[in-house]
Amino acid sequence: MAAVYTDANFQQEVLNSDKLTVVDFWAQWCGPCLALGPTIDALAKDYEGKVNVGKLNADENPNVCIDYGVTGMPAVLFFKNGQLVDKQLGLAARGVFEKKIQQHM
Repeated sequence: MAAVYTDANFQQEVLNSDKLTVVDFWAQWCGPCLALGPTIDALAKDYEGKVNVGKLNADENPNVCIDYGVTGMPAVLFFKNGQLVDKQLGLAARGVFEKKIQQHM
């Protein structure tokens, strides 16, 4: 199951992590976000222990969205050693995310 990231835990769980961390910015009202959800959950399971994969509800956690300029969803941001290293905007196939994960691991 994907981790849950929030304004409160983002620094500790994402920016302070030494692992690649994949963050899915989503909202309950966003159809493409809901369609992407199972892919994110599957990636979290498949890369457990190697890559941190989680979701951040944009409506409930506006500060991180503002910090990273997330204005459209779904937006999947990739962080490593506290730095934003890649992003994928909009709905995409699982292979797109796997390619980015492999590139940054």
